[in-house]
Amino acid sequence: MIAKKQDLKKMLLDVKYNRIEQGLALGIDEIDEWIRFKKGNFNICVGHANTGKTTVIIFLMLAYALKHDLRWLIFSSENSDYSVARKLLEFKTGLPIQKIPDEEIEKELSWIHDHFKIMTVDKIYNARTLMAEAKAIKNAWNYDGILIDPYNSLAKDPTLLRSVGGHEYDYQIASEMRLFCKEENVSMWLNTHAVTEAMRKTHDKDHVMAGLPRPCGMADIEGGGKWGNRADDVISTHRYTASADKWMVSDIHVKKVKETETGGRPTVEDAPISLRMSQGNCGYTIAGIDIISEVLKTSRVKVSDYAVDPELAF
Repeated sequence: MIAKKQDLKKMLLDVKYNRIEQGLALGIDEIDEWIRFKKGNFNICVGHANTGKTTVIIFLMLAYALKHDLRWLIFSSENSDYSVARKLLEFKTGLPIQKIPDEEIEKELSWIHDHFKIMTVDKIYNARTLMAEAKAIKNAWNYDGILIDPYNSLAKDPTLLRSVGGHEYDYQIASEMRLFCKEENVSMWLNTHAVTEAMRKTHDKDHVMAGLPRPCGMADIEGGGKWGNRADDVISTHRYTASADKWMVSDIHVKKVKETETGGRPTVEDAPISLRMSQGNCGYTIAGIDIISEVLKTSRVKVSDYAVDPELAF
């Protein structure tokens, strides 16, 4: 199909006169300048092991759910379903579970269950079977975003692997994930691990974090730069776990934003989005602002009563 001249003209004029629909913001400038939630986007997240990248992503998912009444599907094979629910509960209330009254747990869990469906990982998936199940769930429960955590926990489809080989396999799956996002109008956040070599890349001796592992770049993703090539947006999360004064700070480096016209842009080198974990590990602040409290000031949060296909055991 050839693009029509009038369609091209409309888009170009929309860009010229700033009429392009913007990605969803949280109302916090220190985040919104760099990151936006965009339906239909294929997003890659990368970070070193055991630095809390899944925790940061789940926190951001909750913030967007609170702000814009979004719904999320979560596949997290390296975390139990109840541990994911616990983090959502603690982030929403700002309290460790031990300090939340039982009746409050019941109320908050109802809201969480209304906005998040957490898949119980009781079988081995490959990317294609997971996306097929995700489509079936969407037909019953119309979610806005999906987290797949992590990519390397998915088995390889043996038929596809034999026909194209390992390198082209990832290219094909990345293309199919992009297509899934566009066809289903869903934002996918794909969590990935870094290659071993990335851990050996440390800051130079003149850097304030000399000798500590550097944040991951797009080329550090397992499988190489192909993932950055296929993704719409790429973020790298990093935490200096061995630093005496920054171990509780999670830095988000935005490495790629394909369409800056709709909001967001890459962060400046050595000037990431810095989220400081609150006391008790139940939230984050940025520039001294409690993020969830700020989001709730203008939130669209509600408990919705959606009809769900009884064939799906939610």
